[in-house]
Amino acid sequence: MTTPAPSRPRQSYRHEAFLWRGRAEYVSHLVPFVLEGLDAGETVLIGVTPEHARWIGDELGSRATEVQLVDLSQLARNPARVIPALLELLDAYCAPGLPARGIGEPDWPGRGPEEVREAQLTEALLNLAVDPDLPFWLVCPYDVEHVDPALLDDAGRSHPVLATTTSYVGSGTYRGRDHARALFGAELADLGEPGFDLRVTSRALDLAAEQVTLRATAGDLYSDQVLLLNDVVRGLVAESVRRAEGEARLRWWDAPDEVVCEVSDRSVVDDLLIGRRPPVGPRHDPVWLAHQVCDLVEVRSNDLGTTVRLHLSAQPRGTAG
Repeated sequence: MTTPAPSRPRQSYRHEAFLWRGRAEYVSHLVPFVLEGLDAGETVLIGVTPEHARWIGDELGSRATEVQLVDLSQLARNPARVIPALLELLDAYCAPGLPARGIGEPDWPGRGPEEVREAQLTEALLNLAVDPDLPFWLVCPYDVEHVDPALLDDAGRSHPVLATTTSYVGSGTYRGRDHARALFGAELADLGEPGFDLRVTSRALDLAAEQVTLRATAGDLYSDQVLLLNDVVRGLVAESVRRAEGEARLRWWDAPDEVVCEVSDRSVVDDLLIGRRPPVGPRHDPVWLAHQVCDLVEVRSNDLGTTVRLHLSAQPRGTAG
């Protein structure tokens, strides 16, 4: 005898990938998913691109006003902002006995390789960040014709279930925490020779900050960006020196459309969600601040040490001020 599935209020967290081709498949699978939730009184969270929001809205008609809509193409420019935003919504709308469901697109055309890597890591970390006992059902649509191939290949490792319009199967390649750990421990891309490379101790924080200010100003950042970046780097270097018990490494690269600053040390960080939870009380979290200030932040840690790489978009020459 088949054991019936528990009712929605008693179900646990579900994280699924939906593989689709074309508008017809997209709406035929996702719109019934949304309506089922609305009819059951569930909060429905939708984080998609503006184009796909219009697709869903056209089908929902007047009921489109009943969903919580987020433009993920803006929020997820830095993919690390997705998890704290989701957790904030879940705190408000989902709890044991109070089910909710969501749609969250992991990728769209035009993203750079660094964004894609961070989107991969975010999808893996979603298996750790959400309370497994919450009755939250999250579907992540993957456009198999246009999504970055690396992210598509990764879908099975990050999602326990793979769905199409004609199938619904468990992923034989799902790796859960092990996959998140592997991505978090991977080496970052080699950026070549840096503009500067400093070894920093607690006594040289002012020197490090001075170098960052000079380079950021020369890199055509706005003045408020320079000040914010200076605060971020000071905090990261101080934390890195403390964690590594002595020395951090600070490096800088200038690119045509962005500046890149990196703080690293020889310590190992075990918290895979570092910087993705809001600080509690007076505690200062420099990685959290980096995510709020920078366009993209890459954090990696393995047996060789820990690296935090910051990306900020530069302004067209002559417009910074």
